[in-house]
Amino acid sequence: MRRFTGKNLLLALLLLASPAPAQQPPSENPCTDSGRTTSADAIIAACTAVIQSPQQTSKTLATAFAVRGNAHYGKEEHDRAIADFSEAIRLDSGLVLVRANRALAYRAKGDLERAIADWTEVIRLNPRLSRAFSERGDTYRLNKDHDRAFADFTEAIRLDPGNARAYGGRGAIYSARGDFAQAIAELTEAIRLDPRLIQAFVLRGAAYSQINDYDRAIADDTQAVRLDPTFAPALLDRGAAYSAKGEHDRAIADLTEVIRLNPKWAAPFYNRGLTYRRKGELDRAIADYSEAVRLEPKWALAFYNRGNAFQDKGEYQRAIADFTEAIRLEPKYASAFTNRGAAYGKTGDITRAFADLSEAIRLDPKNAPALSSRGVLYGTKGDFDRAIRDFDEATRLDPKHAAAFGNRAFAYFWKKDYDRTIADATEAIRLNPAYALAFEYRARAYRAKGDVDRAVADEEMAKRLKR
Repeated sequence: MRRFTGKNLLLALLLLASPAPAQQPPSENPCTDSGRTTSADAIIAACTAVIQSPQQTSKTLATAFAVRGNAHYGKEEHDRAIADFSEAIRLDSGLVLVRANRALAYRAKGDLERAIADWTEVIRLNPRLSRAFSERGDTYRLNKDHDRAFADFTEAIRLDPGNARAYGGRGAIYSARGDFAQAIAELTEAIRLDPRLIQAFVLRGAAYSQINDYDRAIADDTQAVRLDPTFAPALLDRGAAYSAKGEHDRAIADLTEVIRLNPKWAAPFYNRGLTYRRKGELDRAIADYSEAVRLEPKWALAFYNRGNAFQDKGEYQRAIADFTEAIRLEPKYASAFTNRGAAYGKTGDITRAFADLSEAIRLDPKNAPALSSRGVLYGTKGDFDRAIRDFDEATRLDPKHAAAFGNRAFAYFWKKDYDRTIADATEAIRLNPAYALAFEYRARAYRAKGDVDRAVADEEMAKRLKR
């Protein structure tokens, strides 16, 4: 099974999946007359014997190097495969399929520029080969050159309107650009042309997840799993969709299976960590995030979310350490500054908290959580006017931010504006009916206004919510 090691699904899976490299014309020699049951080691041994035997023609040697390269490629010995393909090409520069196979090997080992160069030469030698355009397009896509990728996929479709993989490639580009409706349309056409194109189901499922249509995402990933029960990206995406739906046990089952299939892939540990955190199982979440960062030490998002789990546990110094590492890896990570600022606030380090929250707002002026948190700090200093200005902006940017309404209610209370306190606390409760502090603020305002019955009712509700 090909192992997937990237943290991002679109990087982890090759949309235009490589077939077994092309077989050479049959002969009496097992080097070139190998059937499906012939082992790669047997082919390598036979081809090595041909290569080492004296007085072979250049054509025979080129064929032996090419076939041995195919066998090395099948064993994921990409450097050896490339060396053999290169020798075959040196001996016979017209071997178009061998150059294509070398491009696949370069791409498999992550040498995308050399893969693109080989595909470009294949296209020069055969400019009507639709598959070459779609493969080069996929390599451009992996290299994040989306405009060139899209052009190649479009040319592949012009040359062969039945090229399902090219439609799938265009769908991947539309997803990368955030045009999920068009991505779904392209991937649907890919599936119509080839109902067994597993990657198209996975990518369409990912697009559905991006628009929060998790049921359709799960259906597509399930179809991909039906086609290949060991296809890890489908299980990974289905687990993420289950987690987003709140079906945590199903999510964990899928993600655990991905880990069984590929224990060196960080993504399933990270996603399972997210799911455990959503379940409130913080120690398990932290364990999974820790494994994710061990496997991918430069993954800022994994450090950030482990920091969130530590913060949930009240372990603020550990949270600060993780947020700091996330910022070191990505210095413009506004959310990491936001949450580190909040953690500093919890430790009483108000100066650093202000600095981080202000930096978060500078990096992302629409960062409602940072504005709300900075408003809280102004409130603790007694500067309720500045606090209210931050809360005003937070609620404008995110009218569903319950904490911003609740915090503004607190500020209005200390300014003795009880009507506004009640209005904001009521909105906070509407947005989050389990918001105990909002009931407390509203109770205080009711008492200040002499409305004892309503105050008592809110106080009782706050107590119940805190139990």
